[in-house]
Amino acid sequence: MLPDPLHPVVVHFPIVFLLSGLLLAVGAVFIRRRGLAWIAFAILALGAAGTVAAVGTGNDEASRAGGISEAAEDLLDEHEEWGETTRNVALVTALVALTAAGAAKVRFAGRGLSAATALLAGSAVFCTMQTGHLGGQLVYKHGVGISKAAKSGGASPQAQQNPTDDSQDEDDQ
Repeated sequence: MLPDPLHPVVVHFPIVFLLSGLLLAVGAVFIRRRGLAWIAFAILALGAAGTVAAVGTGNDEASRAGGISEAAEDLLDEHEEWGETTRNVALVTALVALTAAGAAKVRFAGRGLSAATALLAGSAVFCTMQTGHLGGQLVYKHGVGISKAAKSGGASPQAQQNPTDDSQDEDDQ
């Protein structure tokens, strides 16, 4: 009952959680409510868990991506590297967020750790954007991950959106 491929579905969870976690982490720097730091930690931890799942499903998909061009292979390698970097930064961010939440009552340490969490969360979001951009290029420029049935069956999405209008051709003649 799971979608196949699973990777395109899974990758959206860390995008949402890391971006939301960034907003909450920035808020926790300026709004000194202990609960806010814990919520930021929980959301960033979910984002980090999502990156672990995204890297795992991505590795599964990469092992099935045979017969692709050399340019697509290079892009796939770069996408994998950014995905692993995103995972690592997200995990460190979640650990620092946990420490920040635990130290929320300590005035300077809590604020400093909250600021570090926000900076790391920003880095995790940047890495996520890089990873997603490269993944989008793999799909939309190189067709990696597009099923063979979609490639051979029916008209392309552009052709479906812009069907030819024969009456216009007649007017041009």
